[in-house]
Amino acid sequence: MLIYIIGLFMGILSGMAIGGGTLLVPALVIFMHIGQHTAQGICLVAFIPTAIVAVITHYRQQNINTILALYLTIGALIGATVGATLANKLEAEVLRKIFGFFLITMGCYELFGKVKEYNKIK
Repeated sequence: MLIYIIGLFMGILSGMAIGGGTLLVPALVIFMHIGQHTAQGICLVAFIPTAIVAVITHYRQQNINTILALYLTIGALIGATVGATLANKLEAEVLRKIFGFFLITMGCYELFGKVKEYNKIK
């Protein structure tokens, strides 16, 4: 039952583009006792269907700048390849610390960072 609750909250956060992995990875490691590498792999696989639904929804609401998304996708594909290769070479404890540092940094940014208004790129 717990895994369904974790999945539900991951889906909600992913749909809102907040980042379901910020909940899913720690939940899998802490509550389900899954290793860090496996938890991050599961997160990536689970993200595919939730991302597809979120993309379709946001596209229908005209919230996507397709040119900007294309540029970001090209860089993200390269970065994902490098990141996955690097993650596989790191010990689980190191990977867990890097992930934790990332979460703390992003949390501090969200709490204390200045909100900026960006113009839409056309």
